[in-house]
Amino acid sequence: MNENWLERWQEGRIGWHEPEGNASLQKYWAVSGKRVLVPLCGKTRDLIWLARRDNEVVGVELSELAVRALFDENDIAYSTVEGALTAYVATDHPITIYCGDYFDFSEGPFDAYYDRGALVAMPANLRGKYVEHTRSLLAPDAAKLIISLEYDESVATGPPFSVPAGEIHSYWPDLERVAAYDDIVNGPPKFREAGLEEMIEVVWRYP
Repeated sequence: MNENWLERWQEGRIGWHEPEGNASLQKYWAVSGKRVLVPLCGKTRDLIWLARRDNEVVGVELSELAVRALFDENDIAYSTVEGALTAYVATDHPITIYCGDYFDFSEGPFDAYYDRGALVAMPANLRGKYVEHTRSLLAPDAAKLIISLEYDESVATGPPFSVPAGEIHSYWPDLERVAAYDDIVNGPPKFREAGLEEMIEVVWRYP
């Protein structure tokens, strides 16, 4: 999985990237003053949006290309701190991105968690491990906003993968389903090319 992810960034195959950030985050995020964990963050502008709402934002990303792109494309100065994972620390924004394998990341605890593209990037055999590791990084009552996808995998397959509601609730029983809508127009082009006509983006939140 890691090699495929790095190849996608190197080749520019990042159809999941949303240049203006995620609309559901901007509509449904409800907390400030939190330390927010954002796994597999890529170069999303969601980090900047969260930081502007008085949150301390910590992303984790495997691709160094993606990490540097977030800072460079948004004219954000940064320094680096070497460790188990190299930390890229913004100079004038409360944003830090750790570059490396998420399963090697251990800089908790966090009292908020935002997931737009991490859970759905995991194949079924890794999702339980991903959630278990994430749970180990969160405070017991951490706020959560998770965005999942539901679509017909007999027509097209991920990543990103379809994750049904029952599976989401098996991981996070406290989540409430607050929105669901067809977002095929913003889905990776490969899905439309395969003939998929509907891709439901589902928004889950706690509290």
